[in-house]
Amino acid sequence: MNVIHLKYPHQLAQEIEKEAYSLAIGFFDGVHKGHQAVIEAAKQKAEQLNIKSAVMTFDPHPSIVLGRRNEKVFYITPLSQKLDTLKKLNIDTVFVVNFTSDFAKLTPEEFIKYFIVDLNVQHVTAGFDFSFGSYGKGNMELMEQLSNGRYGVTAIEKQQDVVEKISSTRIRKALQDGEMEQARNLLGRAFEVPGIVVHGDKRGRTMGFPTANVQAMEGCYIPATGVYAVKILVQNKWYDGVCNVGYKPTFNNPDEKQLSIEVHILNFNKNIYGEAVVVGWYKRIRSERKFNGIEALIEQIELDKQQAIAYFEQLR
Repeated sequence: MNVIHLKYPHQLAQEIEKEAYSLAIGFFDGVHKGHQAVIEAAKQKAEQLNIKSAVMTFDPHPSIVLGRRNEKVFYITPLSQKLDTLKKLNIDTVFVVNFTSDFAKLTPEEFIKYFIVDLNVQHVTAGFDFSFGSYGKGNMELMEQLSNGRYGVTAIEKQQDVVEKISSTRIRKALQDGEMEQARNLLGRAFEVPGIVVHGDKRGRTMGFPTANVQAMEGCYIPATGVYAVKILVQNKWYDGVCNVGYKPTFNNPDEKQLSIEVHILNFNKNIYGEAVVVGWYKRIRSERKFNGIEALIEQIELDKQQAIAYFEQLR
């Protein structure tokens, strides 16, 4: 997959060939089921027209530049993760457009000239509610009106589940609440957090439940505190596990807030310090709480482990 970074006013390097593209366009945070419908439609159109498939996304999030949200925005998939996910969807080229104040001032007509026509886009696919240009004045209807026969346009209808529209907003809420099954249903896959295994306090080992202490990749969102049934990718193999996200209140001073991600990997006994891993989140088993002593904690961890085993058996 070819990744091309663009900035306005941008100049494409001379060595970049002017391929013809069928382009899926959007921010695509999470690359959830709704986004996948847009991307799949663009891929199908690429096959029909015998041209390259492409995705255009933006970085950073527009709300960071425009300042239209009071709450802090977090990414479901930071850019590197988003690119990994798009690669798995077999996209030929990804255009990453640097979203700046200057870019935000482009009129819809200017956006189409620089980022559609000049890139030799033959067909544009986006969600029905995609907007572009200064103050979001451009929509898919205008995209078609301004084409003048230079490119085709497809607007993908609202994708929804039994409740409502599938959206990044709903997924963020599910992650904040620890509702990992809902997040997985909306994403079409488990929510994943890549990281590195680092040294912890090794207390789990003394209790008979050794854990991998995972330092998440910078920029990744960590779900609500609690105990989860997870899978963890270690050395290209997925293992079932139980993960505690939290502050270990049984042992730590409640005033010292150091968030940890600790995964007890089932049927695993390797030393993996320094290994790159990926944690896939499947189900929240319970909230984090303080226990009266180590024996009570050990008893609960065994119950958590059995719940995780039963859950994954059910999935198979």
